[in-house]
Amino acid sequence: MKFQKLQKSIQTLLLLLVIWSVPQFAFAQATLQNLNQSLRYSRYSRIDLKIIPIKKAENSFSVQMPIEKIEDNIEFGDYLFSYAVVNSFTEEITDEKIIPLTEDKLRYDTDRHFYFEENIEVPADQNEAYVVLWAKDTRQGDEYIYHADLRSPYIFETPSLGAYFSNNIPFDQNFLIRGQALLFKSNQGVNLFSFYYPQEFNVPVPPMETKPAPVQKEVDVIEEEPFLQNVPKTFDQTGYYFIQSDTTAPAGVLVKTVNETFPKVADWDEMVQMVVYISTRREHEKLLEAEDKKRALDEYWINMTKSEDISKTLIREYFRQVEFANILFTDFREGWKTDRGMIYVVMGPPEEVYFNVDREVWVYGGVDSNSKINFTFARVKNVLTPNYYQLNRSRAYQPEWFKRITLWRSGKIAF
Repeated sequence: MKFQKLQKSIQTLLLLLVIWSVPQFAFAQATLQNLNQSLRYSRYSRIDLKIIPIKKAENSFSVQMPIEKIEDNIEFGDYLFSYAVVNSFTEEITDEKIIPLTEDKLRYDTDRHFYFEENIEVPADQNEAYVVLWAKDTRQGDEYIYHADLRSPYIFETPSLGAYFSNNIPFDQNFLIRGQALLFKSNQGVNLFSFYYPQEFNVPVPPMETKPAPVQKEVDVIEEEPFLQNVPKTFDQTGYYFIQSDTTAPAGVLVKTVNETFPKVADWDEMVQMVVYISTRREHEKLLEAEDKKRALDEYWINMTKSEDISKTLIREYFRQVEFANILFTDFREGWKTDRGMIYVVMGPPEEVYFNVDREVWVYGGVDSNSKINFTFARVKNVLTPNYYQLNRSRAYQPEWFKRITLWRSGKIAF
């Protein structure tokens, strides 16, 4: 048994040496702004990468890198992991900057995660710093890429506390089921502070609607009793919480709490809300007014497709899109209610995804043409999350948007 384990370690080391010696590596001659990160939104991803920075001192960060195992029976040797730190989206990521994350650097290897944790120092005079995490599937060559800010114009301050599951793996989800608990650890003080927001949010307006959507003027907030770090905190209500170690600073950890069925649809009333993206205004108003929502929805789908079999396939596919949008884009709102979630539900996973410090761009091929269509999401500085994006709306989206909705309504869409 020991010999077999040693033999496997030697084979892994040899594979690493061969691959790391290849000059055409994923990051070579690349910059953060031209790396295609589309696999982070794929419906068929085998792993899910996250980066969670924790501020340890003024210029020192603990960078948590949990990698969720989506596929079954995954082994460490199936992937090559690495990371790099750059000072801008335009800085070239040379081979010298890439740091391998080998098996001996694993902090934990659980049923659900590979977990790395690295300490990174940022020079005091450096205004921007970004971590790029990369994983290459050694079996088929897929490249998974994820990045996060350590220091940038779009974050107020990196938090000095972190949220963890009971097995000490960092909380790497976008949501938490109501009634579950998390552990919080901080290097500041003993008590932590919790603020609860019971807000509900409206559905975003279509991408060609240039008139600004109404903004909620008042936000309800309930300050809870302080609680101790390293003691499980249960979240009993649906909404979102903001956890802080220092209430005089803007940094904190967002915890979005959801019902037990999330990310799937909860009930017929919620299902009615979710079909707004592919419905006419009159159809949606009729569904909202219906007393028997189930019957109304059955009639809605069958009238749309003229086929019960096509309706079943369409329902399954549409709400599968909603489920993925919830998994990928939930922040303090449910994922399907975000701008990115709306585009994802209707257009499907983007073919290409590119980031810059102030935006995220999704690229799709046009229907019935060789042209491409780009959706640009502007990054907005937000105290609750460093990943808040709003779509740059334009009337130019209207033709392609209606084509996609027509495909949905005819039952011809598939991803």
